[in-house]
Amino acid sequence: MQSRYSGANEQMRNALARVSPGTPLRDGIDRVVRSKAGALLVLSDDPEVLSICSGGFLVDAPFSPQRLSELAKMDGAIIISNDGGRIARANVHLVPDPTVPTSETGTRHRTAERVARSLDVPVVSASEEMGVINVYAGGSKRELQEIGRLLDRANQALQTLERYKTRLEDTISRLTTLEIEDVVTIRDVVSVVQRGEMVHRIADEIETMIVELGVDARLLRLQLDETYTDLDDELDLVVADYLPPHRNVEDTLAEMSRLKDDDVLDARMALSTMHLGASELDHELAPKGLRLLRRVHKLPPELAGKIANRFESLARLQRVTVDDLMTVDGVDAETARSVKETLERVTESTILEQYS
Repeated sequence: MQSRYSGANEQMRNALARVSPGTPLRDGIDRVVRSKAGALLVLSDDPEVLSICSGGFLVDAPFSPQRLSELAKMDGAIIISNDGGRIARANVHLVPDPTVPTSETGTRHRTAERVARSLDVPVVSASEEMGVINVYAGGSKRELQEIGRLLDRANQALQTLERYKTRLEDTISRLTTLEIEDVVTIRDVVSVVQRGEMVHRIADEIETMIVELGVDARLLRLQLDETYTDLDDELDLVVADYLPPHRNVEDTLAEMSRLKDDDVLDARMALSTMHLGASELDHELAPKGLRLLRRVHKLPPELAGKIANRFESLARLQRVTVDDLMTVDGVDAETARSVKETLERVTESTILEQYS
C-alpha cells in the first residue's frame, strides 16, 4: 500500500521496521528489558550524531543482541550504524540542543526525544523500571506494545476498515447512478472523498501496525491487501473526474490528508481542500467520465484522458457515436466500439440496479 502521508510518517515506519519482532535489534532490546536494564540507542552514526557525543568509548564491532545487552549495563547511550550492522560507540553522553522542546520527563526519554528532533535521526529508549520502549522518529513518538495487544488492536482496526469500505462502496455506487442521470452535486462528490479519506487513514494505521509487528504480521498483511485492493485507484479517479484543470489529484489528496479527523468529516472544510470552483454544496457538477472510461477493457489511461478531454463531460460521452470517438487521436474503430459498448452497458446496468 502506498502512503499519501508525510515523510515523517515514513521515517517512523522505517524506524519501527528496524526494531520489529524477528530483527536482531529487537532481540537485543528485549534482552535489555528482560534484564531490567535501561537503554538509549541512536540508530545512526552520521557525523552530526557523533558531534554531540561526549566521553564513552569506540566499539566499532559487529552488532549482536548479546553485545547490545552487555553494553546496555552501562549508563551511557549506544550508537548503532545506519545499516544496523555495527555498534559504533557505547557509554557516550549525548549533548543535544537543550532548546528543542520535549514532552518527556525522564532524563533518558527526554534526551532521546531531543536528539531525534534536533538531528532527524531515529532513537530508541527503554526504561529500566517499567520496561517501556519508545521509538522517536520523524518528529513523533511511538511506544512499542506487547505483540498480543497490538494484534488485537490491528484486528479491531481491520473490522472497522471493512465497515468503512462497505459504506464507501455504497457511496461510490450512488455517485455512479447520479453521474449517469447527470444530477451530481458537490455534496455527492465530497461525501465520497470524505469516506475515502477515512478509509485510507484506517488502512494507513493498520499498515504501521504491520510494520511494527514484523514477522508476526503475515496474516494481517494478507487481510489488509484483500480488503484494501483497488480502493485508492477508485478514489483517485473520482477526484480526477471533477478537478479543475489547474489542480492535480496528488496535491488535492495530500491536502486532504493534512486535515484533522474532525475537519475531514466537516463537508465544507473538506470542500475547501478540493478547490472545485464553487462553495455551495448543492451546486451541480459534471464529471469528465474518466472513472467510467477506466472500465473499458485494455484502454490505456493516457487514451482515456484524451477521450475525456475531447468530449469534456460524461453526459456528452454517453451521446457520442463510434465515428465521433474515432476523431480522437489514437482511437481506432475497435477501441471506439469498446468504449461505446462499455458506456452503454454501465448505463443500462446502473438503471436496472436502481429500479430493480
